[in-house]
Amino acid sequence: MIPAGRDSGLPPLALYVHVPWCVRKCPYCDFNSHGVGRGADLPEREYLAALIEDLDADLPLAAGRELVSVFIGGGTPSLMSAAFYAALFEALARRLPLASDIEITLEANPGTLERGRFAGYRRAGINRLSLGVQSFQDAQLQALGRIHSGDDARSAVDEARRAGFDNLNLDLMHGLPGQTPTLALADLEQALSLAPEHLSWYQLTLEPNTEFYSRPPRLPQEEVLWDIQDLGHARLEEAGLRRYEISAYARRGHRSRHNLNYWRFGDYLGIGAGAHGKLSRSSESGSEPLHIERRWKARQPTSYLQRRRDPRGFVAGRVMVEEAELPLEFAMNALRLVEGVPLSDWHAHTGRPEAALLGCLTQARKKGLLMEDAQRLQASPQGLLFLNELLNLIAANRAGTNH
Repeated sequence: MIPAGRDSGLPPLALYVHVPWCVRKCPYCDFNSHGVGRGADLPEREYLAALIEDLDADLPLAAGRELVSVFIGGGTPSLMSAAFYAALFEALARRLPLASDIEITLEANPGTLERGRFAGYRRAGINRLSLGVQSFQDAQLQALGRIHSGDDARSAVDEARRAGFDNLNLDLMHGLPGQTPTLALADLEQALSLAPEHLSWYQLTLEPNTEFYSRPPRLPQEEVLWDIQDLGHARLEEAGLRRYEISAYARRGHRSRHNLNYWRFGDYLGIGAGAHGKLSRSSESGSEPLHIERRWKARQPTSYLQRRRDPRGFVAGRVMVEEAELPLEFAMNALRLVEGVPLSDWHAHTGRPEAALLGCLTQARKKGLLMEDAQRLQASPQGLLFLNELLNLIAANRAGTNH
């Protein structure tokens, strides 16, 4: 379990660090990533200084709260050296208390790794790796614009194990161009043969502002996608990887603490180019729902680095979440969890009485979208498949149109 905020009524606190550079932008990627080619001379020292200054500016929001997890995403964070992360974590430990069992995750691309680099990351303090495999089939990897091969992915796992990593996630996609259930299951079997502690298995989607959105590849028909999902879920469960979130599976004791903190509506600082954060603070009376601020940093790497000398600082925008928006914000996160959340969390996070949900809950259960449990807000297997329909009911309830 993630510990509660220390006697403050505040949720747990995590940290997200964004590294915006990658070797090549993938055609499906809508993240804040910027291709620089192989062998690029990245501004490690300048970016490290900016991250620390960014963190210092956000420290008043954290108020000495303990960090339960750190997640380093991108881009391709494995383009940065182990020394870069060692210096970052040293600076972090001087500024905020770290949980004794803190989870520190680094995203890595199997195509950017030099032999021995994993050992350096482990010594720097990283204790969880997330490898962006996506597929083990070279033809599929080429179609996805990836720079690694299936052999590279297998070698990266072997290197990680020899470096001492015993908490490993593999990112794997399904619903790829021309993919059949047989091909999708073959990818899963390859992943299972490597015995990861965690697997993120999600469907390829065409996102706006991507190359695939402008020039869509031929994707499997809907009935094929359903078959892939049904067969894949069954195979992963059989292999001992339990589904705990819409697209996340883990062995006992290896669920991602950082992602659980998101889905349970926890707080997180966000530092780095384009990073987002969510911070709560108690109301003066203590009887109202927490006040929540969302903020985001300058997106372009050059602009972010220039903000070091800008009196505006690194923050590009901020917004206080309106009280009327809290129910939907909370539900969008909590309902991704297979186990859901206690219904009492609804009032704690939204300030709304549980009785205000009665009409929505009744409709959702009649439609088979919610489990029949009076004590929990928990999507049914059908509700996880049609989460948008479930959220629409909650949105209508918020607007007062659900009778």
